[in-house]
Amino acid sequence: MSLSIALTKGRLEKATVEMLKACGYGTEKLDNKGRALVFPDTKKDIRYFLVKANDCITYVEHGVADVGVVGKDTLMEGGKDYYEMLDLNIGRCRFIVAGLAGHNPLNKTGHIRIGSKYPNVALEYFHSKGKDIEVIKIDGSVELAPVLGLVDGIVDIMETGATLKENGLVVYDTAAELSARVIVNKASFKMKQDEIMALISDLEGMVKYAEEN
Repeated sequence: MSLSIALTKGRLEKATVEMLKACGYGTEKLDNKGRALVFPDTKKDIRYFLVKANDCITYVEHGVADVGVVGKDTLMEGGKDYYEMLDLNIGRCRFIVAGLAGHNPLNKTGHIRIGSKYPNVALEYFHSKGKDIEVIKIDGSVELAPVLGLVDGIVDIMETGATLKENGLVVYDTAAELSARVIVNKASFKMKQDEIMALISDLEGMVKYAEEN
């Protein structure tokens, strides 16, 4: 049976395609894709399509994609009706809690205001600390919110930390380590288990090879 694989556009897409290519998959059409969004594998009975991170979960949950590759940050904030099968160990970053220097939001008593693009993640983290929290959802530059006094701190994704430093913010805790994950539609796993497990096995081999080298 053929497989449909949803790849998250951008950096994760490029890293995933490199892994698939190293496994012997025919991903050539993804190298010079132009504006196309759907691509056949030239060696295997597989169809790839490119989607935004949040949509990757939607396509997998509804069975349009049998398999998806998406960041753990998106999974933590989004739906849960799928199997999370494999950590690809690519696209590594982390959820951090940050605030102005000398103003650790974790040390504040009473009501705390936190700015984040990821309200569910922020709520879960601060509730686990027993804190009274209000999350203000910010879609733009979340680093601006504590500087202007809108919030006491932020929960955001950090790769290098350069933007935080430039805005006078300090990292006070890591809420979660993040990387790309392979997710699978539950019905597809029953119907196409052999094909899906062959894919998982190939990718797992690449993860182990990368760790050892």
